[in-house]
Amino acid sequence: MKELKGICTALCTPFTEDGEKVDEIALRNHIDSMLEAGIHIILVCGGTGEFAYLRPEERKRIAEIASKHINGRAGFMVQTSAINTADAIEYSQHAEGVGADCLLILPPYFEGPDNDGVYYHFEKISESIKISIMVYNIPEHSGIDVTPNFLKRLMEIDNVQYIKDSTGDIIRIQELLGTGAKVFNGGDPIAFFSLLAGCPGCVWGAPNAMPKESVDLYSFVASGKLGEARDLWKRMFPANQFFWTHVYNASVKAATNLSGRKVGPCRKPVQPLTDSEMSELREVLKHLGI
Repeated sequence: MKELKGICTALCTPFTEDGEKVDEIALRNHIDSMLEAGIHIILVCGGTGEFAYLRPEERKRIAEIASKHINGRAGFMVQTSAINTADAIEYSQHAEGVGADCLLILPPYFEGPDNDGVYYHFEKISESIKISIMVYNIPEHSGIDVTPNFLKRLMEIDNVQYIKDSTGDIIRIQELLGTGAKVFNGGDPIAFFSLLAGCPGCVWGAPNAMPKESVDLYSFVASGKLGEARDLWKRMFPANQFFWTHVYNASVKAATNLSGRKVGPCRKPVQPLTDSEMSELREVLKHLGI
């Protein structure tokens, strides 16, 4: 299995202006923008990719386009979550078939099972594919918290190699690292500190708008240039805090559009930022020269 490390962009899904169709040309252009900035891994159909609003055939089509366009120039991950195990297996097998290096998978959400049911879900998916799995922990939305103790249990499953933790809690990140797992941070405001703590990387929406800065942050920490990393993070933090405290996908897409990378609107019912929110966003992006 391919080892993953570095900055993973949770890629926005570009839509046409009415939000009803995936803009495939913009998708390829946006992938190019990430590759040109040196992004290490690209994730499609994640939370920032609005997977909950995508139709099943769109999820598969996006994975197909992205795999072909990336063509091995970066790590490639697909989020293949579903409420029921059979659908998750179908998405996972499709992603493996088009060349994914790893699958990002949530516990079953919305009145989901207990931990035994979650274990069953991951076990059955693992049995159906040969590539690695990254457990996606975002209890605010899934309703299930993958605690350090439960992660230890899930790691008994052959293909479970990673966890993305989106609690935004640096204490939790350190507890998860203590299990020996490969922990990718998914909490925007603690990206810098999670790398300092020992995370091998971040799965992150912000790099859609600031890919070079995100790669530079990782490189500075990895090479021990912590003063440079700290100074860069001071410029990055205001936007990351904005994303974390506003409607996330609307904020990231607005910032990405402002950066010159056209990804269109969010799919309804997600609303665009208000005029006052856009003014605030423009102010925080000035720290990055956007």
